Amino acid sequence: MAVLIEPIKTEKAIGKIEFDNCITFKVDEKANKKDIKAAVEKLFKVKVADVRTQRCARGGKRAVVKLAKGSKAEDISAKLKMA
Repeated sequence: MAVLIEPIKTEKAIGKIEFDNCITFKVDEKANKKDIKAAVEKLFKVKVADVRTQRCARGGKRAVVKLAKGSKAEDISAKLKMA
């Protein structure tokens, strides 16, 4: 099961990268917060402080991942070529 499907590139999600040190992903519907945290930490080699999930009205699930102080969401967005 691939936990992270794709990063979300909306204007609001980009603002969270810049101001809140958070990055937003579309995730597998069966993934829980522990799975998402482990996938982000393993894939990008960063420390995750918090994971918040929500189900979308049109179907699907998204996760807002807040990174710990030593990690930067801007570095991840650069790797994903979001900006």
